[in-house]
Amino acid sequence: MKQQSRLNGWSHGSPPAAAGAAGSRAAASAESGREAFDVLVVGGGINGAGIARDLAGRGQRVLLAEKDDLAQHTSSSSTKMIHGGIRYLEYYEFSLVRKALAEREVLLRSAPHIIRPLRLVMPHEPSMRPVWMMRIGLFLYDHLARREVLPGSETVDLRRGPIGAALQPRYRKGFAYSDGWVDDARLVVLNAVDAAERGAEVLTRWRCVDARRAGAQWQVRLEGPGGASRQVGARALVNAAGPWASQFLREHAHVPDPKSLRLVKGSHIVVPRLYEHDHAYVLQSPDRRIIFVIPYEGEFTLIGTTDVEHRGPVGQARIDDGEIAYLCEQAGRYLRKSITPADVVWSYAGVRPLLEDEASDASAVTRDYQLDLDTRGAPLLTVWGGKMTTFRKLAEEAADLLAAPLGVSAGAWTRGAFLPGGDLSAWIGAPQRPDTDIQRFAQALALRHGEIPAPLVHRLARGYGSRAEALLADGLGEAVAPGLHEAELRHLHEQEWARSADDVLWRRTKLGLHLSEAQRAAVADWCAAHWNEDAAPAARAPQSLGRTETTWN
Repeated sequence: MKQQSRLNGWSHGSPPAAAGAAGSRAAASAESGREAFDVLVVGGGINGAGIARDLAGRGQRVLLAEKDDLAQHTSSSSTKMIHGGIRYLEYYEFSLVRKALAEREVLLRSAPHIIRPLRLVMPHEPSMRPVWMMRIGLFLYDHLARREVLPGSETVDLRRGPIGAALQPRYRKGFAYSDGWVDDARLVVLNAVDAAERGAEVLTRWRCVDARRAGAQWQVRLEGPGGASRQVGARALVNAAGPWASQFLREHAHVPDPKSLRLVKGSHIVVPRLYEHDHAYVLQSPDRRIIFVIPYEGEFTLIGTTDVEHRGPVGQARIDDGEIAYLCEQAGRYLRKSITPADVVWSYAGVRPLLEDEASDASAVTRDYQLDLDTRGAPLLTVWGGKMTTFRKLAEEAADLLAAPLGVSAGAWTRGAFLPGGDLSAWIGAPQRPDTDIQRFAQALALRHGEIPAPLVHRLARGYGSRAEALLADGLGEAVAPGLHEAELRHLHEQEWARSADDVLWRRTKLGLHLSEAQRAAVADWCAAHWNEDAAPAARAPQSLGRTETTWN
C-alpha cells in the first residue's frame, strides 16, 4: 500500500525500499535464468509470515512458501493467548517474560479486531504455590514491562460474585491479572496479507523440495499442486519451518548436523460453555503445570494445554485418551460443573518446536527463540523455537540480522504499524483503547448495515476489522450455511488464500464449531463448485468426543 497515514504514532504505510535492491535482483535473475527474489521464506506459520511481512516492508522482494495452508499446524494449535507467560517466572526466564509482556500492548494496538484484553483468575490452592510466591510473581508480572491498557493484578474474594460461583466452594481466595486473547490463525493470515500488499508473493500448498547454494544466491526448486514446479533464485533463505526446521535443513537445504529441537505436543479440548462470565481461569495442577480454561466462540469453553514429548511424525500429532482424561480431571478439580470425555465436542493438538535445553520436564523447556545466521555463502537464517506473543519482535530481529548481508538500509517499522483491518480511525476517529475502539467500530458497522443480523455484523467486525466494509460492498450474496455467505467465501479465496472448506471453517473462521455436518458439507460443495481445482472435495467433521484432531491440524 503506497498511501501513508499515521495516527498517534501508528501507521499503515510502507517504509522506503532499500536502494539498489532492484539492481541486485536483476543481476541475479540474468545470471541464473531463474525468477529472482531477495529472500525466500520457507514456512507459513506465525514466524514465517511475520518475517515475510517485515522484510517486504523494508523493500525486499520476498517469496513466502508454505507446504500446506497458512497456520495449518502449530500456529493454529495454540491456547489462543497473547501473554507474558507467568509460569516462566518460576524458571527464572525474566528476559523472555519481559519481552513477551512488552509485546502484549503493541499487538493489542496493531490488531484490536482479532486481539483483545483477557482477565484471568487463579484460584488459590493452599497445597500448591504459597500466597507470598503468587504475590511476588504477580508484582513482577505487573512491573517487568510498561502497561497502558491492561489493568494490573489484584486479590479477589471468590466467596461472592459470578467469578467464584463457577468454582467449587472450597476456593475462597484468588488472584486476577491481565493478558490477551488472540485469533491465532487469523493473526498469521493477516501478516501474510500485509506482506503481499507490501510486494511479497505468498504461495500456499507449495513445498520447497530442494535448496542449494550457488555462489551468492540460493537456487531453489518448489513443487506445487498437481505436480507444478517452479525454479527460483534468492539472495537469502529463511528457514521458518517450525517443528520441521531440522528436517528441512538436513533433507532439503543440505546442511549437515542441524541443531536439535525438542518436540512437545500440546493438546486442547473444547466443551459446551461452563459459565456465563468473560474471565478465564488459570488452574494449578498437582504436577505443577498450569491449565487454562477460557471462554471460546460464545457457546464453548476451551481447556488446555498438555505438554507431552512427541516422538512420531510431526504432521501426525493427535490428542490421546490420556490427555483428554487429564484435562477433564484437572478442570474438574476446580469447577462446579463436572467434565467428562463425553462432554468434549472438539479437540486439537499441535507440536511446539522448542529449543533443547536439557530440562527433564517438557513443561519446563524454554519458550524463547534463537536465530542462527549462516553466512558461509548465500545467507541462511534459521528460526529455532519461539511463541506466538513474541513473533513480531522475532521477525524484527530476523530482518535486522539479514540487513547487512542483503544491503538493506531501511530499519525496523512494525512496532507502530497496524495489521490489515486494525486501523479503525475512518470509522471512530483517533484510537483510544483497543478494547473500546473495536466495540465502537462494531456499533458503527451495525448502524451502516442495519439489514444484516447483529450477530453476523459482530463476527465480521471482529474477524476483518475495517476491511469488513469492503467485503460487504456488493452485498452478502446467497447464504451457503447459517452465518456464511458467498461474499465472505469469495473474499477468503481471493484475498486470504482459502482453498478448501477446512481453510474457511477451521482457520479463517471457527464456524465449523457452530455448523452441523450437513451444513459443513454444503460449504465444501460450494467451494468445490466455485474454486475448481483449488478446492478440496469435502470437509470432514470434527471427530465425536474430540478423540482425534480435526483435518486442519
